[in-house]
Amino acid sequence: MEGVNVIMSMVNKELGGWPVLQGSAWDESTFDFDRLMLKLSQYNNYIFYIVKTDVDEKNSSVRSIHYLITQGQLDFPEVVRTTVGNLSNTISFDSSNYIRRLYLLANVSVIDTDIVIVYAPKLLHGISSIIRRQSPRTMQNYMIWQFMINQVGHMPKRFRNIIQQFTHVFDGTSTEESRTITCANYVNTIVSLPVSKLYIDEHFHKDARKETTEMINNIRNTFITMVNQSTWMDSKSKIIVIEKTRAITAKLGYPDYLESDDMTKLDKHYAEYNFNLSYMLNVLSAMQLQSKASLQMLHYPIDSKEWSDILPTRVNAIHRLLRNEILFPAAILQTPLFDKDAPKYLNYGGIGFFMGHEIAHGFGDEGKEYDLNGNKVSWWTKATVNAFDRRKKCIIEQYDDYTLTQVNRSVNGEQTLDENIADNAALRQAFFAYQQWAKTHKNVDKKLPGLTKYSTEQMFFLNFGHIWCTKMTDESVLSDLVLDKHSPAQFRIRGPTSNFVEFDRVFGCKVGQGNSRVKKCNVW
Repeated sequence: MEGVNVIMSMVNKELGGWPVLQGSAWDESTFDFDRLMLKLSQYNNYIFYIVKTDVDEKNSSVRSIHYLITQGQLDFPEVVRTTVGNLSNTISFDSSNYIRRLYLLANVSVIDTDIVIVYAPKLLHGISSIIRRQSPRTMQNYMIWQFMINQVGHMPKRFRNIIQQFTHVFDGTSTEESRTITCANYVNTIVSLPVSKLYIDEHFHKDARKETTEMINNIRNTFITMVNQSTWMDSKSKIIVIEKTRAITAKLGYPDYLESDDMTKLDKHYAEYNFNLSYMLNVLSAMQLQSKASLQMLHYPIDSKEWSDILPTRVNAIHRLLRNEILFPAAILQTPLFDKDAPKYLNYGGIGFFMGHEIAHGFGDEGKEYDLNGNKVSWWTKATVNAFDRRKKCIIEQYDDYTLTQVNRSVNGEQTLDENIADNAALRQAFFAYQQWAKTHKNVDKKLPGLTKYSTEQMFFLNFGHIWCTKMTDESVLSDLVLDKHSPAQFRIRGPTSNFVEFDRVFGCKVGQGNSRVKKCNVW
């Protein structure tokens, strides 16, 4: 119960108590909404609004303050650029004092001219109006409840069982994740860079970086060829798209300094991480340190070599539009997606697809709004934008027609558009890049035992399909259909292959039969 006692002591002493437990003994005259919001933010818990430091979308060489609601799955069609000094005129209620006090907790002095990017200001105002109509008891109960939900995973099993019932409704899972995995993931999140160094020293072959660099350059060049061959872009737009493609920074594996035995940078980064034998006290301390580190970045110069938003130990990849860079952590450069000793048809059909996918994100429905420096500007001609819109409509309609029979629900083609554009472009890039490689490396790729009847090109597509093998509960599928911007796994196979004439050729498919579409949809 040590963890429970620690967290409840913190709630009572620092957060003003929990009325639902204290009953009539709780004094509502002590309620201070601004103070409670500030205190929770100090522990990296944002209940209604999030304040974070991020790259400025109009000037990617500096950072700005980003102010948004906590519902991250919502899209924000209205984005307003203002300053701290003018914030009250933007969102109809004054948050400038809260922002100043929050950054001051991290020893950062915010000035009136600091830029604030406000997402969905009308929604922010509406939430503020609802808050003002609630009683102090209701607000205190709700805010502490939200904080406690975020801490349940660190508490004894009888408390975790309560949240497991909630998880079961949304994910259909009947048992809690292994405590070993949960704890390993938590340590990886809190002290990510030391864990990453241990991981790459033990599990990442240095030659993998060299080979994947060569692959991504081949795929980049293939995309440039595809742009040059496009019939819907005018020459002016082609030139700037190609310039941006060449300017994309590809970060593979991990930050360079983790390769060194010099621990100076790591020691400096974690200098304030002083842990003791109390797990819950360590959790609370880590939350404060993470919040402080994020806020302190506001006036720091941007380091082009820094890794952010994704850890080397995560199996994922991202495209950071504001930096025009793509990141592939060491953990994704492993089997089954990549193996330095595997035939290239497997690697191009595996990690090669994801490389093409991330490159293509720079030129999708959202990516086309950011230039080669990561600044949000209109840089395509109007004629090219109109032609793009006509082509994306085809993809929206195609995916709208897909039904996931497991739950008898349709895919949302509009919601998944950007990912579908990237998927379709990625398969073409990876395949054409492999073809180019094979032309200059004849008879290098060997066939696999038991699969000799398949050609190397067929094996490329077979591995592409294999990487999407997935098993999900009905509840998890339904949740993803509502919230996820990616199409379900089976349509990430069926969609791109149905639009690709090379897939038809390789397997002898006739247009209009089976999965092969007559009206093939492609942007790139």
